[in-house]
Amino acid sequence: MQRHVFTQISRNSLSQILSKRPPISQITQIHAQIITQSLASSRISLIDSLIHCYLHSKNLNFARTLFDNYPLPSPPTLIWNLVIRAYSKLQHSSEPITLFRQMLATEAVPDKYTFTFVITSCAHQNSALYGQIFHGVTIRNGFSLNLYVANSLIGMHAAFGSADDACKVFDEMSERDVFSWTSLVSAYAKNRDMLSADDIFWKMPVRNDVSWAVMISGFLSCGRYTESLRYFHNMFLEYKPNEAVLVCALSACANLGSLNQGKWIHDYIENNPTLDSSNIKTALIDMYAKCGMIDSAYRVFNKISRRDVHNFTSMISGLSIHGLGEQALRVFLQMLAEKLTPNGITIVGILNGCSHSGLLQQGTSIFYNMENLWCIVPKIEHYGCYVDLLGRAGYLAKAFGVVKSLPFDPDVVVWRALLSACRIYSNTSFGERVISHLEQLSPHSCPEADVLLSNLYASLGKWDKVSIIRKMTRKQKKSSDIGCSWIEVDGVSHEFRVADVLHPGMVDIREKLGEILKEVGRVGYAADATRVSFDLSEEDREQAVALHSEKLAIAFGLMKTRPGTCIRIIKNLRTCEDCHTVLKAISKVYDREIIVRDRSRFHTFRQGKCSCKDYCGFSETIPPVPL
Repeated sequence: MQRHVFTQISRNSLSQILSKRPPISQITQIHAQIITQSLASSRISLIDSLIHCYLHSKNLNFARTLFDNYPLPSPPTLIWNLVIRAYSKLQHSSEPITLFRQMLATEAVPDKYTFTFVITSCAHQNSALYGQIFHGVTIRNGFSLNLYVANSLIGMHAAFGSADDACKVFDEMSERDVFSWTSLVSAYAKNRDMLSADDIFWKMPVRNDVSWAVMISGFLSCGRYTESLRYFHNMFLEYKPNEAVLVCALSACANLGSLNQGKWIHDYIENNPTLDSSNIKTALIDMYAKCGMIDSAYRVFNKISRRDVHNFTSMISGLSIHGLGEQALRVFLQMLAEKLTPNGITIVGILNGCSHSGLLQQGTSIFYNMENLWCIVPKIEHYGCYVDLLGRAGYLAKAFGVVKSLPFDPDVVVWRALLSACRIYSNTSFGERVISHLEQLSPHSCPEADVLLSNLYASLGKWDKVSIIRKMTRKQKKSSDIGCSWIEVDGVSHEFRVADVLHPGMVDIREKLGEILKEVGRVGYAADATRVSFDLSEEDREQAVALHSEKLAIAFGLMKTRPGTCIRIIKNLRTCEDCHTVLKAISKVYDREIIVRDRSRFHTFRQGKCSCKDYCGFSETIPPVPL
């Protein structure tokens, strides 16, 4: 009798302890007691609590073992839901779908929560097929109009960019909450339809911090950085930003070169220490590096007490785009010394640094050892960096050999690197070989082949070939091909396009630019119009070169900033030879430091010289780098 009372007390005590979700060490001890006292068969609720506790402590394997050996013919619906929910949080796991099928073969009946978790899992699959199938299953079972199930359906369709399907579900809902609206906004944002996303966002009866985050990240993903920052600042009227929003805002600042706004965000983070994190530090390093403040990026990096691979990668990439390959290599070696393993992005960063600094031997060693030392299989971006490294160093034949032996089709970046090397070294015969090989490939192997061929023929003075290519293609220029430059003055970002006429101060800007070109002409500058379209007169060619977007931005900067202050410019394309030459002259004549970030790297101009030391292909005679 006494033993019976003792056992009953033990059961109650165990139940009470489990209800408080104890740590894993206590859970395993209780599990052992249940087994030794044979309590499982008489108290099913203890098994349910154990499964719940294991899942709460993220020990899915133990929970699954108990689930698979459940004493009754079938666990109740609640337990099925708990296990399915746990698996639904895993990316690309098809286990919730498998469990749902098994559940249908038992006495357990799926409810609204079951469908919600399974559909959530469908959003994590590689294909939209599972989601489409289960959408039909929810309709047949009468759950498609349930608020939670419908929200998960909208989220699932949003994950695959199916905005129309998400909108259909939304329109059929009799009841909606902030998650319904936010999921629909996300569907349009992921479909890159920010106009519709914006329209729905402002119609929302109630917005939360996630709603704002979706809009900020949506504009960022579409390359609309100014709008992303505008929404970021508007968000402060309703909510304080979280880590994800701050990372997005810093990324927008980095892409715009908006240093003042980036500094403001940094100050905000320092005044709110709870927001500080490794991701924030990585974003700060990236922002300062891309805004031309590599020293500030270094200071952020050096203050991190425990650095991870992302911190190192951001620092290495920042140093690389500034042409500081040797410093990037030192940071890379420091990372290895701290027993951190580089990832694929780290290798891209360090290879770029070696390429921009002529570190051929070091870059070659890293490229050929990346798989053996760090288990990183080279991808197209790694081959592109290595081809660029060889090409800049003058090893055209070796670079061409690498391209022809690629295990996959070369992309436009690879061909651009090789053809740029031919132009840098004025190697007409080798350029013809590359062109001959490129002309034999299918159009799909290099979508921009016509542009690359046209540019190389133009650089070699073969205008008849240029004319033939243009007549054959007759393609309209995409907006992404138009040269754009941005300059920030007094916290406001100004955009200039080639031959711009839209800026409200363009008349004065062009007049100032004419004055600048006359001044630098007195110290030897002459416009290089040899790369401009063959069907223009020499005078028109010089005028076309003069109106490049970075020249307009420089003129605006000299007009609107105090003498002696640094001018920072961001450009979406590679800086041409003529602009590179004139910027060196302007830095000397006007005694200004000019920092330009183009598509591939930074150029810092001081007293008539550039930090790239003309290694980027702007020098007329470049000796090959010895192997």
